[in-house]
Amino acid sequence: MVQLPRALLKIIRRSEDKIVEKKFPFTLTDEKHIERILEDDNVAINHMVLPKGEGLPKHYSDSNVYMIVTRGQITLKLNDEEENSHPAGSILNIPYKTKMNVYNIQDEVTELFVVKAPSPKTMRKGEK
Repeated sequence: MVQLPRALLKIIRRSEDKIVEKKFPFTLTDEKHIERILEDDNVAINHMVLPKGEGLPKHYSDSNVYMIVTRGQITLKLNDEEENSHPAGSILNIPYKTKMNVYNIQDEVTELFVVKAPSPKTMRKGEK
């Protein structure tokens, strides 16, 4: 019986394994950047980088929104409430059809991920 080297056995085993996970890259930058990472029927995930003075146009949330602040601080003005700022390490939930104004007024660059669940396209299907 032929004995294969251990390193070769590991390579053979790895090639037989099926990769289950999917990888979704996102941009690393300090410049203003807004990108859609993923959208399917279940979820939409966006990535945003906002330098000082940058933000999003005023709009209404088109799904249940979760904002995950990973760098800096985000300032939100929701409906007719006073503005509130939230530092990195915060996860915020914003209900469906909430009037939103999202921006960075701090010197440090703000970075966040926005998770919408279910996906807005699913929400639109349900309204028809």
